[in-house]
Amino acid sequence: MGSSILIVEDEPFIVESLRFLLEREGHTVQAVRDGAAAIAAIDRARPDLIVLDVMLPKRNGFEILKWVRGHRTVSDVPVLILTAKGQDADRRKAEEFGVDAFVTKPFSNRDVIRQVTDLLAAGRAQAAAH
Repeated sequence: MGSSILIVEDEPFIVESLRFLLEREGHTVQAVRDGAAAIAAIDRARPDLIVLDVMLPKRNGFEILKWVRGHRTVSDVPVLILTAKGQDADRRKAEEFGVDAFVTKPFSNRDVIRQVTDLLAAGRAQAAAH
């Protein structure tokens, strides 16, 4: 059963690579290229998972993550941060805001698929428990 995944990434090559990988796994993928569009997309249709870059135009990934965690209707949506900013300070900041997983670019396709699969399974288990 495929899930709906929102990719928030401003690099077209990465968007297309992720779209291909995730659609091949049976997921429905929507992509936006800036932070303002991300909030609008999340508000419009709750995704099952958000793949989020940190360095974005208009609003950065940390702002988006903080917004998601602060909104009751989407606060439990799993968020995977995918970023070139792999420094410990960025990882700590993402964890403070409640990120579910963190993958540093360049990433391996297998690692991204494993993280997505694990996060979606955990989300389904959590929903079933409630």
